[in-house]
Amino acid sequence: MSVQEDPVQREIHQDWANREYIEVITSSIKKIADFLNSFDMSCRSRLATLNEKLTALERRIEYIEARVRRRRRLLLRMGDPGRR
Repeated sequence: MSVQEDPVQREIHQDWANREYIEVITSSIKKIADFLNSFDMSCRSRLATLNEKLTALERRIEYIEARVRRRRRLLLRMGDPGRR
């Protein structure tokens, strides 16, 4: 004598299988979302640090360029006795 599931039991087993599958998918989606949020925060932090460094370099370049222009003007005046 074989034991067969009745239709109600089959539906219950299928329902539990579906629920387990949905739980696995939901958990995976949450893990992916957590990773992406963490990655986003890390990237934003690193980009902010990089932006600060670039801004400091830009200011330094502007300062050096201004000194070079000033020095160049000074040397041009010294080289032209009529301009003194």
